[in-house]
Amino acid sequence: MLRAAVERHYARNRHDYRQAAERMSAHVDTVTTALTANGGPAPLARAWLAYCRDAAERAVLFADIMRQRGDIFMAHEAAGAPPVLIYDYDLVVDGADLPRPSNYILLRIKPKAGTETFDWKRPYVIIDPRAGHGPGIGGFKKDSQVGVALADGHPVYFVAFRPHPVDGQTIADVTHTEAAFLREIRKLHPSSPKPIIVGNCQGGWATAILAATNPDLAGPIVLNGAPMAYWSGRIGQDPMRYTGGMVGGVLPAMIVSDLGGGIFDGANLVMNFEMLNPGRTWWRKYYDVYANADDEPSRFLEFEKWWGGFFLMTEAEIRWIVEQLFVGNRLARNEARLETGRGIDLKTIRAPVIVFASYGDNITPPQQALNWIVDTYVDEREIEVLGQRIVYMIHEEVGHLGIFVSSSVARREHTEMSSTLKTIEALAPGLYEMVISDVKGQGDQKLFTVDFKKRTMADIALVDDKRGEEAAFAAVARLSENLAEAYDLTARPFVRASVAPPMAEIGRKWHPMRAQRALFASENPAMAAIGPGAETVRRNRVPLAADNPFLHGERLMADMIEQSLNMWRDMRAVMVETTFLALYANPFALWFGHEHARPRMLKRPDELRTLQAVQTALDSIKIGGFGEAVVRMLVLLANTRGDVRRDRLERSSEVLTRRAPFAALEPSARARLIHQQSLIAEFEPEEGLAALPLLLTTKADRVRAMEYVDYIVGAVEEMEPHTVERMAEIRAVLDLPFETTAKAG
Repeated sequence: MLRAAVERHYARNRHDYRQAAERMSAHVDTVTTALTANGGPAPLARAWLAYCRDAAERAVLFADIMRQRGDIFMAHEAAGAPPVLIYDYDLVVDGADLPRPSNYILLRIKPKAGTETFDWKRPYVIIDPRAGHGPGIGGFKKDSQVGVALADGHPVYFVAFRPHPVDGQTIADVTHTEAAFLREIRKLHPSSPKPIIVGNCQGGWATAILAATNPDLAGPIVLNGAPMAYWSGRIGQDPMRYTGGMVGGVLPAMIVSDLGGGIFDGANLVMNFEMLNPGRTWWRKYYDVYANADDEPSRFLEFEKWWGGFFLMTEAEIRWIVEQLFVGNRLARNEARLETGRGIDLKTIRAPVIVFASYGDNITPPQQALNWIVDTYVDEREIEVLGQRIVYMIHEEVGHLGIFVSSSVARREHTEMSSTLKTIEALAPGLYEMVISDVKGQGDQKLFTVDFKKRTMADIALVDDKRGEEAAFAAVARLSENLAEAYDLTARPFVRASVAPPMAEIGRKWHPMRAQRALFASENPAMAAIGPGAETVRRNRVPLAADNPFLHGERLMADMIEQSLNMWRDMRAVMVETTFLALYANPFALWFGHEHARPRMLKRPDELRTLQAVQTALDSIKIGGFGEAVVRMLVLLANTRGDVRRDRLERSSEVLTRRAPFAALEPSARARLIHQQSLIAEFEPEEGLAALPLLLTTKADRVRAMEYVDYIVGAVEEMEPHTVERMAEIRAVLDLPFETTAKAG
């Protein structure tokens, strides 16, 4: 593993550095050309003076932008750090008023003028991450998750939270609060289906826990960039997962919480995020503002308002998160406990699940977003047996934050996902990959096709390595428990006794993430001249020529600084990974952690047929009528294809929800019907086919049922050969002629 890690780091870094060197070489050529094009010392001197003036003016404007950021930070904190939504909202439920109080609140989003929502449509509930930042990232742009749902007429609710937790608050309290929110939404929308729950990042695992512990309340759930299998990743690629092993597991969180008077400061998490990519967060982000000081401020300040809103957790909350999830990986192994006597079993989720991950995400890599599926189910057939639908989608390049805030992702992935959620419950149970293909058009007019390709556990395994290194994390989990116990029994009482509440507050106030903002605010007398000075600069601003050679030199220097920080980051990643593997992947460490490495006990594939749901379905092969026959034929045909086009799924949803006899069914009854017929088609397809005449006893029923099927599956010319063969078999057993075109229905 050590060799593989080093080789992969070397190969990737060599590729990246070669590209960087080519860019640097091109910049050097540009600078050289610009210098020689000026034609002598006098023009160069004029260019230098013009550059110096421009650089000084931009420095003043940059300082003013930093002052504005500081003022926004101070005002935001003074206002209680409300959600950074661009939409107005009403407070529906305050978690502080519930029997088990928490700092969570339920907001109903007010649509902008010209946008109408309908109470009968399925509500959206968006849960933002509580990972150091405040809420609102899912709706601080028009092109966002909130905007997409509102544009389609759905009522949108937002689960937000206040900066300070309630005394003694636990993750269980938060889950109880979120369940109460769902109950209130059900009361407000009695005629709509169960709400769609969208969980972003850390809000994703919270959504999964909510759906697993309250399966009666949740509609389809969407997990965007959500870590679920915390030990997973690729060797030589995902260094963040090694952090727990390098710092001693949960121990630092306990110490920091004790130094904070029992409160964990989320600013520490934000600082860790920034350290992941220092070239970007410590240099490039600020240089871009400096380089474009005339037109960059608004976008920078909007994002920084959210990025600089730091929220707090109780010690119990952060300890649960670290022990149960990030270090212990107990959720995927079915060992997580929400509270005493209450386990969390992801198999109990009955709502369809959509997982959105990205290869460009270095915080939640696709392996962490997907491997819980492999760990929870013996194979894809068990997903079908349980009547579950799991759809995953992997973006090729967007980064972690881009999953939630990118306008292009909102217009493409989130819009198509929203359309899919209308019909996902008409999809036969199973594991699918959602593939979006660009067809035609540009910008907002671009059109896409969406296919649902049937997948197996082997397909998910291809996203990862062989996962052999994950056993090393079990040693970290055991070591973390031992260190926590030792600290609890020895130093902890003294640490707690030495920290008075005012000291903890001072520590939070002067945290580097807060101090760097507050020190540039207008309250600092040293900043008094910056605002007026910036106004003077703006009134007298003289744009610099784009071909100024010294401007090109500045850009070259900026790239070199960023690349230097990137090289430091890459060397750190190599050191961290090799050190981790040397410490925890050796034979002694693997023995030390072997009890904590046990996976979830899964059934054998051959045991699935013995499950009660399967036996009940098989006993009813010859029982039923028109509805059972139509669904069975659709599933038999779907099983011959490797994918399901969304237009077929939409037609299927139309038939199964709006036409007789399906329109009269409750959603739960419709789901049971699809589940039962899917089991028959999976375990006894030929017997199920042969029994169709017993379900459709009249010629009229057979013709009408076939019209439904033809309408959904489309023209014969679009079918795959296996589907055509199955269609011929169905028509033959029903004594119907084989037609070459589909009817309009």
